[in-house]
Amino acid sequence: MAEFVRLGIIGIGNQGSGYARHLTQDGWCPEIKLTAIADKNPARVEWAKNTLPAEVTCFDNAIEMLDSGLIDACVVSIPHYDHPKYVMECMKRGIHVMCEKPAGVYTKQVREMNEEAKKHPEVVFGMMFNQRTNCLYRKMRELVQSGKYGRVRRANWLITNWYRSQFYYDSGDWRATWSGEGGGVLLNQCPHQLDLWQWILGMPKKVQAFMRYGQWHDIEVEDDVTALMEYEDGHTGVFITSTGDPHGSNRFEVQMDGAQLIAENEKLYVLEFDQLEQEWTKTNTASFGVVPCHEVEVETDGLNPQHEGVLNAWAAAILRGEPLVAGGEEGINGLTLSNAMHLSAFLGKAVELPFDEDLYYSELMKRVATSRRKEAGKAVFADTANTYGGAK
Repeated sequence: MAEFVRLGIIGIGNQGSGYARHLTQDGWCPEIKLTAIADKNPARVEWAKNTLPAEVTCFDNAIEMLDSGLIDACVVSIPHYDHPKYVMECMKRGIHVMCEKPAGVYTKQVREMNEEAKKHPEVVFGMMFNQRTNCLYRKMRELVQSGKYGRVRRANWLITNWYRSQFYYDSGDWRATWSGEGGGVLLNQCPHQLDLWQWILGMPKKVQAFMRYGQWHDIEVEDDVTALMEYEDGHTGVFITSTGDPHGSNRFEVQMDGAQLIAENEKLYVLEFDQLEQEWTKTNTASFGVVPCHEVEVETDGLNPQHEGVLNAWAAAILRGEPLVAGGEEGINGLTLSNAMHLSAFLGKAVELPFDEDLYYSELMKRVATSRRKEAGKAVFADTANTYGGAK
């Protein structure tokens, strides 16, 4: 059995260059050895040659790297439209693959990618949902799905601490364009939160979204979103996000029959009710009575290994068959929420799930046809270490 996985990276942008540095300089993953990178941008290839160890072979063509025999596994970290294409190229060659978020731009192409994955059970296919490693969200999921507190009544996530300046959007010709990125804050910053939403709460039956395009920046895609979700049992959820709040918030609240859960300020707060609300209300005789409650100390394992944890679990899955943090086929779920929000805003009405994927693609292509791609400028490398979950 091999002692380590030989890794290639397609795309040495903000995230890809971060992986390369951490793997070669910080000893992130003892069972992964970076052996090759590929990027079509000459400046990024030059950066890799000057920065990474000499034993890392640099390619200006991803297919050449995949056919080189130098790698066993590959991280795909490129603009969103090409995620499924290169993930499938890896699969067809028996190369294990980790896809950066989002899984793709539209669900039709991701569905094709998932079908290809079924043809290659020998390939370990992972999705970089590093926020699933966060002990707060893992505990939240456990509490919600345990049944201990009854059903979910309402959920709200205000996730606006994604502030981005105009410089960020101007740092790549593909950024914040319909033709290059396929969307804005929902496609770039929020795939992690949309994944966590469905991972913890499940998928809604109906979505209605209100979004503003270029509200706070000189961009053509959305930078401000408010979405309402309705579930089969009647409970609702509200998801609000933006890259325009200079000092935003990150508060995820789930109201249940027997408790209120709040993830905020890197802590999980649980207000536990002495009785389930529907039991208490039957015996209460005070007109303005409130269900008695008490705050409980939530025990977690304290772990939040993020990208490092996802990569180490992936290596263990390849070498020993251990479980992944997130299987690649799961990427379609959060993207379904994102596509439904976009389609709702495009049409100006609520959208039921499953939605018409052909209609979504048609509406998206209308916007791609008039997209204004920027001139490619000097390659910019930004450290993503202190961003929430990392970002390309």
